Amino acid sequence: MPPGRELIPEPIAMEMICQFNKLKPPKFEGGTGPVIYEEWLRRMENLFEIMECPERFKVHLATYQFKREVEFWWGTVKPAVGEPVLTWNQLKALMDAQYYPRDVRTVKEREFLCLKQGEISVMEYAAKFNELSRFVPNHVVTEEMRMNHFELGLKGEIRQIIAGYAYTNF
Repeated sequence: MPPGRELIPEPIAMEMICQFNKLKPPKFEGGTGPVIYEEWLRRMENLFEIMECPERFKVHLATYQFKREVEFWWGTVKPAVGEPVLTWNQLKALMDAQYYPRDVRTVKEREFLCLKQGEISVMEYAAKFNELSRFVPNHVVTEEMRMNHFELGLKGEIRQIIAGYAYTNF
């Protein structure tokens, strides 16, 4: 067995693959949209959590979902035989660099920081706020930070109405 490659007992590996496939994991084809990548990644994380998936299976299961462009990309970056296998966090870091570049992340952060209700309804504003807040986790670390930022983006008259209330969650 090459160094850095662990031998996965066949019955356990097959059990994990069957369990994973029953959950209908999403395919990832790549592209330029960070939202698609972020949604795929979030779904994979949720599946791994539901499955209580051991770390040693995550990269194998996730990369099996690669199609088209990502499959070709993976062929160029995956460790060669004899090299240590990647951890899930290492794979995510490689994918972030490829499919969620820093400049795109910066644009999404700015979009969140500049978000105002404007002429849209509170529900539409809340939906956009939730969509963009996932791109700036450091700005919404606590429930209080989340509520404060949301309130700052509301129209003045709505902000005045809710100012007298002490809300405990978003």
